[in-house]
Amino acid sequence: MIKILRYTEYLYLLVCVFSVYRIFTDWNVDRNGAYLFIFFAIVSLGMFFFRRNYRQKFEKRKQDNQ
Repeated sequence: MIKILRYTEYLYLLVCVFSVYRIFTDWNVDRNGAYLFIFFAIVSLGMFFFRRNYRQKFEKRKQDNQ
């Protein structure tokens, strides 16, 4: 299960990178769409750090119990 959590962390980073790419490509064409992707980038980056912190706490608790 911990490997799945690790992969979902990097999925959030992938979404962040894709959103940043879309921000740069759509900035002069569709400014409102770029703002939406700024929101996605910020949220996905926050979720990456949140999930990473949660997984590390989970691993530490599991290690302490053994």
